[in-house]
Amino acid sequence: MFKDGVCKIIVMSNQINHSNCELSIVMPCLNEAETLALCIGKAKSFLDNNNVQGEIIVADNGSTDGSQDLAQLHGAQVVNVTEKGYGNALMGGIHAAKGEYVIMGDADDSYDFSKLEYFLEKLRAGFDLVMGNRFSGGIKSGAMPFLHQYLGNPVLSGIGKLFFKSPIGDFHCGLRGFKRESILRLDLHTTGMEFASEMVVKATLHKLRITEVPTILHQDGRSRPPHLQSWRDGWRHLRFLLMYSPRWLFLYPGLALIAIGLFGMVSLLPGPLSIGAVTFDIHTLLLSGTAIVLGVQTLTFAILAKQFAINNKLLPHDSRFISLIDKISMEKMLIIGVLMMLSGIFGIGYSIFFWGTVDFGALVSSYMMRILVPSVTLVAVGFQIIIASFFKGILSLQIR
Repeated sequence: MFKDGVCKIIVMSNQINHSNCELSIVMPCLNEAETLALCIGKAKSFLDNNNVQGEIIVADNGSTDGSQDLAQLHGAQVVNVTEKGYGNALMGGIHAAKGEYVIMGDADDSYDFSKLEYFLEKLRAGFDLVMGNRFSGGIKSGAMPFLHQYLGNPVLSGIGKLFFKSPIGDFHCGLRGFKRESILRLDLHTTGMEFASEMVVKATLHKLRITEVPTILHQDGRSRPPHLQSWRDGWRHLRFLLMYSPRWLFLYPGLALIAIGLFGMVSLLPGPLSIGAVTFDIHTLLLSGTAIVLGVQTLTFAILAKQFAINNKLLPHDSRFISLIDKISMEKMLIIGVLMMLSGIFGIGYSIFFWGTVDFGALVSSYMMRILVPSVTLVAVGFQIIIASFFKGILSLQIR
């Protein structure tokens, strides 16, 4: 478990001298006895053939097939990480690593650990994160399921590039290298497969130097099914990307709803609007008011979510955003909300007064709805702004 930068790990060492360690090769492991020795052998050959001072760490996540003994037998350092999850295992290995640089990769023989030259070359050139790109390097036949290759990975990587302006074309490549201290400073928290996305997203947001190198993906050498579960883990990646982007999750949808609602409201207040054979009237006016209410609620979520994320260091400091919310004080929001509610209440009161002039009998609905819908919308939006102002005040207390 990770708390305040510390993880619960048990290290079984082969007395490797770490004093001049440049590179740590970290392999997360859960029952990889079929391929682990081969991966360690390839990693050792890379270190030996390129005269690299390094170590090989197997971050074991509770194997029951003897992977731990096998790793030690072949000269690797074993780190037993008790908390389950891909992210937990990797962070356990990264915390235990002694190298200036870390290259991580799956222990299923889908990546060739004997060919890490491009990764180390880029790290030595000053890059903080070097990602493998399987789509530029090549995907061997049977190495990646059809849906992963042509739907899952391209879509999720495309969303990551769009949301965060990341230069990475393959968000989920399991082979990647990085400066250990740079990644530790990101304070990564996710425990499962979404760890791969979190590393890229936070590295991008914190403006680390990032690059890619072509990487070949081979068919893994295991006889059992992979740990990855397509739909569950795909959703966890998508959920993470959405939650780390209040702009795309809340701001843009909120602004779109408000714009659509205001357009409909302004267009229909004077009377029905006909476009060809289609006539828009009070029913569309009601939908427009609903869109405005939902849009304002979503917009306030965008502001509050980003403030919370910055307060808790989930997102990097944004001076422009902080300056903006400082100008929109709690008191200003309260005044705006109260004025909107009073305006709406006045409109509702006028409707009741007008109804009384006809002895509370039947009314022309098209006329009355053009008063009631904007009035009720103002009351709802004003109330939302009032409660949002108090919530903003609570979040500001955390800053002080």
